[in-house]
Amino acid sequence: MNDVSMMKKEENLPENQRKHAQAPGGAGAAVVLDLPIAGMTCAACAARIEKVLNRLPGVEATVNLASERARVVMTSPEAASANSATPATPATPARVVAAIEKAGFSVPPQMLDVSIEGMTCAACAARIEKVLNRLPGVEATVNLASEHARVRYAPGLADAEGILAAIGRAGFRGRIADDQAREADKARKAAQYRADLRRFWMAALLTLPLAAQMVTMFNGLDFSGHSHHDLLPRGWQLALATPVQFWIGRRFYDSAWKALRGGGANMDVLVVLGTSAAYFFSLIVTLGGFHDLPVYFEASASVMTLVLLGKLLEARAKARTTAAIEALARLQPKTARVERDGRILEVDAAQLIPGDVFIVRPGESVPVDGEILEGASSVDEAMLTGESLPVAKHPGDKVFAATVNAEGMLRCRATGVGEHTLLAGIIRLVDAAQGSKAPVQRLADRISAVFVPVVCGVALLTFIGWWGYGGIFSVALVNAVAVLVIACPCALGLATPTAIMVGVGQGARHGILIKNAVALEQAGKVRTLALDKTGTLTCGEPAVTDIIVLAADAPLDEKAVLRYAAGLEQGSEHPLAKAVLRQAESLGASVPPLADFCASPGLGVEATVMGRRLRLGSPDWLAGVPLPTERIAALQNEGKTVTVLAEVSANGGRALALLAIADPLRETSSDAVARLKVLGARVIMLTGDNARTAAAIAARAGIDEVRAGVSPAGKSDAITALRENGRLVAMVGDGINDAPALAAADVSFAMGAGSDAAVEAADVTLVKSNLHGVADAIRLSRATLGKIRQNLFFAFIYNILGIPLAALGMLNPVIAGAAMAMSSVSVVSNSLLLRRWRPERDS
Repeated sequence: MNDVSMMKKEENLPENQRKHAQAPGGAGAAVVLDLPIAGMTCAACAARIEKVLNRLPGVEATVNLASERARVVMTSPEAASANSATPATPATPARVVAAIEKAGFSVPPQMLDVSIEGMTCAACAARIEKVLNRLPGVEATVNLASEHARVRYAPGLADAEGILAAIGRAGFRGRIADDQAREADKARKAAQYRADLRRFWMAALLTLPLAAQMVTMFNGLDFSGHSHHDLLPRGWQLALATPVQFWIGRRFYDSAWKALRGGGANMDVLVVLGTSAAYFFSLIVTLGGFHDLPVYFEASASVMTLVLLGKLLEARAKARTTAAIEALARLQPKTARVERDGRILEVDAAQLIPGDVFIVRPGESVPVDGEILEGASSVDEAMLTGESLPVAKHPGDKVFAATVNAEGMLRCRATGVGEHTLLAGIIRLVDAAQGSKAPVQRLADRISAVFVPVVCGVALLTFIGWWGYGGIFSVALVNAVAVLVIACPCALGLATPTAIMVGVGQGARHGILIKNAVALEQAGKVRTLALDKTGTLTCGEPAVTDIIVLAADAPLDEKAVLRYAAGLEQGSEHPLAKAVLRQAESLGASVPPLADFCASPGLGVEATVMGRRLRLGSPDWLAGVPLPTERIAALQNEGKTVTVLAEVSANGGRALALLAIADPLRETSSDAVARLKVLGARVIMLTGDNARTAAAIAARAGIDEVRAGVSPAGKSDAITALRENGRLVAMVGDGINDAPALAAADVSFAMGAGSDAAVEAADVTLVKSNLHGVADAIRLSRATLGKIRQNLFFAFIYNILGIPLAALGMLNPVIAGAAMAMSSVSVVSNSLLLRRWRPERDS
């Protein structure tokens, strides 16, 4: 093969690991790795990694600092030995990764979302999970309900190609689940559903005459199926049952064969064993002319038809569990009105780039995330927050993709497009959470892994026992078949993931974004809840709460006081100064010019404003000015910061007004704290603020326990100490300083308006930045756990009761097949009842 063709072959291989590429200089087969590198900060780092890698035998490496990736070409062992004077152990991907880590850097793991075709029950999911987790550097969880696998793998030790190949060897088909693949997967499932629906109606038509055979059972002549009175000639029965068994039932045979070939067994193996036993026994009796023996064509055909019906109902119900993601995806606008060269053009929303200026007319959806440049309106953000009331928007405010402009025209600048919009982030978060696995599922997984072999053993013992006890082969066969067809691992496999998927979806609809199933499960068990103060209990933005005019002889009102104060504070970036300027703007107080400005850090400012020499600052700074100390103390006891506006003169000066500034308590905080207490949570405030301010805010919020003056590290230590009591501890915060405590908690909640560090560290993000979301998340968790427990109970009790009844000869195979078909449907349907859940205030 020439160099050009080999290069083309290499280009067609997966990006992160290209195998069997031509080595430099024609040395022979080589392995090419494209590895992400974390920890590089400068060119020296890249050079260091290159040097370390190129020391390995048979390795040629180049490191790109800009892309933070390393391209490593490893020649074959033969080529490495031929090019070296002394034989050396050839490099392997594992040695390459180890060398990078030894140099002080890391190869971050990659995530892969794989759509899997061919799973029919929990045993299939358990089989794939086991196969994938055997691969070096791979951690995988498989979700039967969504038919997806979330795979975390170490580049260099594994790649997408190898992961898909392992799934194929297990008897299934895997595909990388990107947006295009999701659409194709959805179309495939729809086509499969329509095909199965046609097959079901054909099977029902063929089985209906055979069902007449069961009339004798319901007339009390033979419920157990131990003997039959033929209502149809046996030749007709054979002709009707054969296409049902092998044409309609072909999908079950295919699935069973693939499972057995892959070294496992699934529900379809049970169905095929049971129906085949009944069919072939009946075939032998019919062709052999054994008229004194019964036939069971109606049993094999009816079971096939009922199981197919169950699969159809299950597929329809499972599709509804993913409705949350599909509803979010449908919200994304397809087009946008963009300003280009002085004209407004309608373009594909996917073509927008950050910085583009777009127009949103009344009634239209916002195409991408952006910032308002011109215009004022109200925007319906219900799809993000669940709140029905529109939000007022003005220049400088943010708008988000898929929200609806209700009134005025808005001119905006794009800030987040494509996969970087808030909506896209929510979709990824919900998708990942729905595909994760809760700890409560572990028991079901362990049972599902051995379920089919155990059931086959029980069926064999049933057959041997009945044949040995009664000596009637047909009776033993029928009871063994009943055992095979009533057993259902599907219900076990669907019990947890379907409830998780619906619960996470409901949370997303109401502004509660849950990162994983573990967080959803743990939230309902919270008994101790630690709250940050600033930005969590409070609005996080200081505001002027009180203006008290002191100079009786000076005709000042609140607006005049604010004019003077704003004049002194203009240009300052201090949070208290911003509060004064915002208040002046809201009251329409103009900002006058100032002269001879002088600032005293930590104390206040002094300047000449409108011909008067004024000071605005701490009461301690104005020691020579008579002050109403009792009123100041009263305001400070309420947790407010007091600044004094004073006029300076040769005689010392006089106080003109007091301005009290505070970070106001959110309107919803006290009610939310009360709800949390009703839910059984012990609520504690952790804050870095002083004790007096913290106590005042806590009293207004209804919190009894306060820990003030706590550093970020101290918050984390406090969480760790609370966890030592054995109680599950949650933390709610919004700032960068809360991130360590959020990471230390069993469950963590971040306000959606908070810092990126807090949102990243938290398990649950509250889009509304409202403490009621914590109470709602706890309620949602408990509702979801309740459904999981119900589902597991139904699944276990069904199999615990059904299998012994079948083994004791108390169930006809047709009744057993109907029960099996409905068991998984009932579990999924029970999970779908969670769609009725609403936040308490919306109920």
